[in-house]
Amino acid sequence: MESANSIFEKLWQAYTTSNLSVLKVYNSFTIIGEQVLNDHVAFRTFNDPRMNIKVIEKPFISAGYVEKGEYVFEAKKLIAKHYEIPNDSSMPRVFISELILEEFSKEFQNLIAERMNSVKNTVYSDNNLIYKGSIWEKPSFKIYNRLREESEYGAWLYVFGFCANHFTVSINSLKKLNTIEKVNQHIKDNGFTLNASGGEIKGTKEELLQQSSIMAENIMVDFKEGNFEIPGCYYEFAIRYANKDGNIYSGFLAKSADKIFESTNYYKK
Repeated sequence: MESANSIFEKLWQAYTTSNLSVLKVYNSFTIIGEQVLNDHVAFRTFNDPRMNIKVIEKPFISAGYVEKGEYVFEAKKLIAKHYEIPNDSSMPRVFISELILEEFSKEFQNLIAERMNSVKNTVYSDNNLIYKGSIWEKPSFKIYNRLREESEYGAWLYVFGFCANHFTVSINSLKKLNTIEKVNQHIKDNGFTLNASGGEIKGTKEELLQQSSIMAENIMVDFKEGNFEIPGCYYEFAIRYANKDGNIYSGFLAKSADKIFESTNYYKK
């Protein structure tokens, strides 16, 4: 059984190697003496039984995580669950979402099915699936853009496959940049672009959770048609507040997460 720390170390290594901007963001905190802890780590998948939430959650369940919340995103046709290790607030939450394929056009479903069926089912049962990234052949830039017409989320997943979609800085752990406003200004001062969908700050103090994120860095991807830059992974920032009983809120806000998902939307520099 792999420990949670080992899982996150491997995921972090792949995440920062493929997306250099997130390492630059991380370093911008540590260089001023901040200790960066993770609020949560997020994953994307499809609702196909070979790779759905129940599959992606397995290594985390084995490492001691338990399901704590379920969320519905009607506009983006997603569902999600989050997980925690009981009585251990030092470990990041895990957030896994899946796209409900049946709610999309037949063409969309067929394009995804063709890609999923291009490898044997045994590939999906590998315990190391969450580290594998794209387990399929080179993606098509034409298909990527066709999928984007219906779901930016689905198009991203078609290309990148199984990996950490984002890590999240816990603002609660920061000393100098101890508000989301300070963090956002720090991010902009260092030349990064914030996701402004729904406002730079998602959520309110009254809702006990505020979040922001950078737009995913455009990275070069080798498509069948050639090399093209598309958004990779992004970095998120979250601050949690105590409820009337003095307990820090530990869940998620669907309406805020709905906008955070858009951090991987396609854009040109």
